[in-house]
Amino acid sequence: MMRVTYIEDMEQWKGQFDFHIGIKVRFSETDMFGHLNNTVPFTYFEEARIEFFKNKGFMQDWVKPENDTIPVVADLQCDFLRQVFFDQTIRVYVKAHKIGSSSVDLHYMGMDERDRVCFTGRGTMVQISKETGKGVPWTEEMKSKMSNSVYLSKSC
Repeated sequence: MMRVTYIEDMEQWKGQFDFHIGIKVRFSETDMFGHLNNTVPFTYFEEARIEFFKNKGFMQDWVKPENDTIPVVADLQCDFLRQVFFDQTIRVYVKAHKIGSSSVDLHYMGMDERDRVCFTGRGTMVQISKETGKGVPWTEEMKSKMSNSVYLSKSC
């Protein structure tokens, strides 16, 4: 398996996820060679990230018109380890890896039906003010909810 710079120990890292969603690969997401287009995992990351934040209770507040804060993606990367094909079901995992004052480094893992890692990813999300565009610190409650996901183990 190739070396991914943000993962020190792949087996340990894999065991630290506690949240995932299932996604079935649609035909329209494949390229002319029959495998998942290289842009699609970023859409899967977004879908998993939204469900993760809903699960934590954050998204419900962020979408309220009167709320001043919103989450934005500051950076995002994906590393491809195995090809993915049409009609496969992929489990896309997401976890909070490191929590800053207004940012969080999220890690992602796409795993196939045979429990093989197909792609990994990481990205920084920042909570900002809609009015000023500047970072807004996480509340202690938000940090606590995200901390519950940092380095938790779950057997799948």
